[in-house]
Amino acid sequence: MVSLHVTSQGSSGSPIVFTHGWVDDQTVWAGVRDRLMDRKTIAWDLRGHGETEAPPPGQYTRTQVLDDLHGIVEGAGEPVVLAGHSLGGYLSLAYTLLHPENVEGLVLVAAGPGFRKEEARQQWNDAVDASAQKLEIPEGSEVISKHVDSWVIDELDTITVPVVAIVGEHDKRFQASVGLFEKKLNVVHTAVVPGAGHSVHRKYPDPVAAAIVAGGV
Repeated sequence: MVSLHVTSQGSSGSPIVFTHGWVDDQTVWAGVRDRLMDRKTIAWDLRGHGETEAPPPGQYTRTQVLDDLHGIVEGAGEPVVLAGHSLGGYLSLAYTLLHPENVEGLVLVAAGPGFRKEEARQQWNDAVDASAQKLEIPEGSEVISKHVDSWVIDELDTITVPVVAIVGEHDKRFQASVGLFEKKLNVVHTAVVPGAGHSVHRKYPDPVAAAIVAGGV
């Protein structure tokens, strides 16, 4: 059992659970959460990230990380909104497929649903390996960002909860994902943040928080 670092603030509305991306930690959500101060928000560090424990290699699979997220959602004691950036958005989608009864809405920030083609998955995984060699990260933790199948992208149209999709103006890779989300998901609000790149939530918390409010999730 991995000891997770989890923080919460606010008290009103359905809780929003914030999940960060690879090699980040929950502090990247601080500006957004502060602008939603009245709303109950929960943020956590993925295993091997931030102040959460780093287990040995072999303990960074999608199933294990989704089990971590499940514990946080269950701890909230009521259905939640899942907000995720990049990898965190992918995990939020995957969790919704597994536990739709626990999710009231999604906020997908510069996120993608994975890859349908094996060749594309391999290219992504090779890029992750190349990046991992240059980073000071726990051994084996790069697996958390790898893709092993097309499960999430294949099942997108079974997700029915309202979705807010947010992406930076210069984040071309993930703008394509927003287009797919608008076709396959119940997207109630889309925000393309001017001047922003991939870390839109960290550098532009005002429009990100405003998009969450505008979406009504």
